[in-house]
Amino acid sequence: MEEEQKEESVRHFLDLVKKSRRGKLKIYIGMSAGVGKTYRMLQESHALLRNGVEVCIGYVETHKRVETEALVAGLPLIPRRKIFYRGKEIEEMDLKAILNRHPEIVIVDELAHTNAEGSKNSKRWQDVFDLLEAGISVISAVNIQHLESINEEIEQITGIAVTERIPDKILELADEIVNIDLTADELVTRLKEGKIYDQSKIERALGNFFQSDKILQLRELALKEVVHQVERKIQTEIPKSIKLRPERFLACISSNAETAGVVIRKTARLASYYRSPWMVLYVQSDSESMERIKLDKQRHLINHFKLATELGAEVIKIKSNAITKTIIDIASEKEITTICIGKPHLNIFQVILRTAVFNGLLKNLAMKNIDLVILS
Repeated sequence: MEEEQKEESVRHFLDLVKKSRRGKLKIYIGMSAGVGKTYRMLQESHALLRNGVEVCIGYVETHKRVETEALVAGLPLIPRRKIFYRGKEIEEMDLKAILNRHPEIVIVDELAHTNAEGSKNSKRWQDVFDLLEAGISVISAVNIQHLESINEEIEQITGIAVTERIPDKILELADEIVNIDLTADELVTRLKEGKIYDQSKIERALGNFFQSDKILQLRELALKEVVHQVERKIQTEIPKSIKLRPERFLACISSNAETAGVVIRKTARLASYYRSPWMVLYVQSDSESMERIKLDKQRHLINHFKLATELGAEVIKIKSNAITKTIIDIASEKEITTICIGKPHLNIFQVILRTAVFNGLLKNLAMKNIDLVILS
């Protein structure tokens, strides 16, 4: 057992060493071609160069866009590898040359590209993995439609089957993801001005891919993906002790018809103001079991659950006589920041002095840094 623990300790240390030696990955993501991903990468390259950072172009696709080609000038360029494929000469990124030169940072465009037969790796994202493992940091770019997990959704939106795809783990491994965002109108304007494709392709693009409804859906997917990756990083990398907690509200109701409605509506308003998720909790004690509770109270409860759902709450119903413990457990499980309850029928000082449930709740909330709001 002791030997196993030692080996585990060694493996853990080696993982830390490898991670520190591994290059960093930054990905520019966009909803479509022409939003400015390559342009931004090249702008960043010039800024890095001015600050004394060794940065090289491993592969950049300018698509003959004048503004983009102008930015290539003045940047160190690693020549592409020329190979003959199916009777014609094509150019690929020279992975071996980059590894030999070993710059601090390399620019690698078209992350979803499929390499020609005979290349070391079949996909460019695999080349990027090799560069990172060699301790070379990479700045790359990709469109949202190349992401594997949403491939079918992309086909439904665009009517096009995307064959060049990247696994989601690429984005998960990225140290930084930047979304290059344009409105649908801005993107269409760029297209019409000839800043994305040459004149011969513009009309066809406007009739197919570059339609406002499609662009809006792709834009939404790109924004959602970046938000998802940021949230994932917060969850996995920031210690809970220093993590800024997003507001989450828990409305606690009973079978009291008048109070329950007030608590639900006011908590809904608070959650709307903070743009936060919220829940409604009903703890059913033995005294409020269906055999004992009056029919009118049952109807009111059902109506309140329906109201809460309509207002956007997650409704939680639990049978328990340990009311305080149940509230605290749910608050901890759901990472609640604020609990909302109705105004007690007793004088507040009587409640604090005489009600064990309320007393216990206050003590537990204070320990867990959860706010309590009493709604009148």
